[in-house]
Amino acid sequence: MLYSLVSRALWPLFFLTGLCGAYLAFQSSVPLLWFNVVYLCEVTLIAFAERLMPYEKSWLAGDGETFNNVAHTLLNKGAVQIVAAIGASLPMGVAILVQPVTAPHFELWPDSLPMLLQVALGLVIAELGLYLAHRIAHENLFFWRFHALHHSVARLWVVNTGRFHFIDSGFKIALSQIPLYLLGAPLPVFLWIGAVTAFIGLLTHCNLDVRTGWFDFVFSTPRLHRWHHSRVLAEGNTNYGENLVVWDQIFGTYFNPPRPSSTDIGISGRVAPGFLGQLAQPFSRRGARQILGKAPKNLPVNADQRTGAVPDDGKIVPPPA
Repeated sequence: MLYSLVSRALWPLFFLTGLCGAYLAFQSSVPLLWFNVVYLCEVTLIAFAERLMPYEKSWLAGDGETFNNVAHTLLNKGAVQIVAAIGASLPMGVAILVQPVTAPHFELWPDSLPMLLQVALGLVIAELGLYLAHRIAHENLFFWRFHALHHSVARLWVVNTGRFHFIDSGFKIALSQIPLYLLGAPLPVFLWIGAVTAFIGLLTHCNLDVRTGWFDFVFSTPRLHRWHHSRVLAEGNTNYGENLVVWDQIFGTYFNPPRPSSTDIGISGRVAPGFLGQLAQPFSRRGARQILGKAPKNLPVNADQRTGAVPDDGKIVPPPA
């Protein structure tokens, strides 16, 4: 009974703790610094909880990708988020200078609403852009070559939350934030959407045995996101929501069958072994074919190749599509 109670309490507890920490950080004189302190504390707590209550025990074993995961988080997703934060404040500064001398002035954003409702509205609008970018990345091979890096992991845990190629991150941020820029959303809305995205991202990828119940019908949860990482296309091409699943519900890509979510995750192709190689791989034709699971074009097709046994740089390549 105690295990069941803890399992049900952990997801909302971690989420609310993160948001409370973000609130305190945003009230400080150096909000970005203190937000990152809160974020790292949350990562540490979740990583500790994963050792005590793992959803999949085999995912506790190392996979040799920890350095790459951290590097992608800091240098790809982290850098893009900082650029996005600067981009969010720049239009506000321009607006302060330009709007008083421009006419007519149209106020599209409902800034008279309480901030909580403004953030909720902004989250739904931004989520549509995130949903579309995520779905395009799965259904378009050009964008998939960048997004596949995120899906190439063989286990889910809190540290590979930010394993994104910078092209993939930039595409998602552009589609989600540009509508908010055009509507004139204030800077606090951007900050809070960033905070919600950060903490839900940690929780969707965590290896925690949590029971999320009705939260599965509103938020992107670990249970739903494990289905999204499934190697089975019918399961993996679902649940595209980054924070909310409202657009999955509307567009028919919501997937939540009444059975334990998948632990058979990964991609049919392969990514380069090192951080720099993973960054460069999608830009070459050879690298794109490796990601897509296709054999090199300069090799003759024979019986061994059809079974996926042709060596390529000393490694096994999957059967050609």
